[in-house]
Amino acid sequence: MRAIWASVIGAVLGAASCAEAATVQQGQFGTLKDGSPVTIFTLSNGKGMTARIINYGAILQSVIVPDRHGRREDVALGYADMKGYLVAPNYFGATVGRYANRIKAATFSIDGTAYHLAANNGPNALHGGIVGFDKHLWTVVDSASGPSAHVTLRYVSADGEEGYPGTLTVTATYSLNEQNELKVVYSATTDKPTILNITNHSFWNLAGEASQRLILDEMLTIPAETTTPVDATLIPTGQFRPVAGTPFDFRTPHRIGERIRDGRDDQIVFGQGYDENFVIARSPSAKPRLNARIEDPYSGRVLEISSNQPGVQLYTGNFLDGTAIGKSGHSYRQSDGIALEPQVFPNTPNQPEFGSARLDPGQTYHNIIVYRFSTDAAPRKAGRKAG
Repeated sequence: MRAIWASVIGAVLGAASCAEAATVQQGQFGTLKDGSPVTIFTLSNGKGMTARIINYGAILQSVIVPDRHGRREDVALGYADMKGYLVAPNYFGATVGRYANRIKAATFSIDGTAYHLAANNGPNALHGGIVGFDKHLWTVVDSASGPSAHVTLRYVSADGEEGYPGTLTVTATYSLNEQNELKVVYSATTDKPTILNITNHSFWNLAGEASQRLILDEMLTIPAETTTPVDATLIPTGQFRPVAGTPFDFRTPHRIGERIRDGRDDQIVFGQGYDENFVIARSPSAKPRLNARIEDPYSGRVLEISSNQPGVQLYTGNFLDGTAIGKSGHSYRQSDGIALEPQVFPNTPNQPEFGSARLDPGQTYHNIIVYRFSTDAAPRKAGRKAG
């Protein structure tokens, strides 16, 4: 009898252990124009959360989480198949680099040598160039289930690619645990001095990307005292502007739409909405710290974004023009999603007062981003639909 009970208890404990373990599955998402297969990895936990990653662009293709009533929705903008990512990528869920955000006049110098990049955003370089990290097929390193299921991808960027010096070896590890924390860790090494700023460019809509609700009623908090204001070409001026008394003061929660049309502020005019770097700190940290918190009053979903980077770019999808057809079959337009991109400040290589974006041989770059999802228990409140 004792042996039978031991067997029963062991089976129960084993089942509980399996129930608590996050899992990873893989399949084929599509093919590239040259016939190369694109793999999709599905990370799932026992709390109803699922994240899907494709090895093209190390893209976060989908994030499904429950609302306060347990209803599961995809809260990340993106495409249902490869065609969308190849035709009109829009950086949905993408890993962007070598240098995320903008570099003035598409030029920078290292040790007296000038490097010239593609001017793919007016006169400036944006998000790594014409064929940045988001437009390459990454190699699958490994994947595994466990208390924190993960997949690791690798890309080797050749010396001179898109004008950047040094052969750069980059890994992106996505992991999901039972606390509804999706972690993204970017690491990189180089064989020559170079500059580096890698981030994830996911667009979020906590009501659900299929909901047709704008993000304007979602509540946003960013614990930043200053931003790095920009000129008309969206290049930082070099100043640190206090957020107090401006539409950029999110130190306490505010509706995203409350001040997004305030044309008295030239930063709103230049970005056609919010498109600016918030100063979380002046240098990277060893561990992630809170960058932003988003709360959706309709669904009760809450997203907290933490990272070890000094800045976070707030972008409210101002240039989404309806031509991108998302996973749900709806066309994405302005304010359908919000991007919060942990980063080194824009144009840092040309503005020493911003710190350094330099990576030397023997050093290892890390950007650690944590997306933590939860729900509140507030009464359901009507949100605003796209119209």
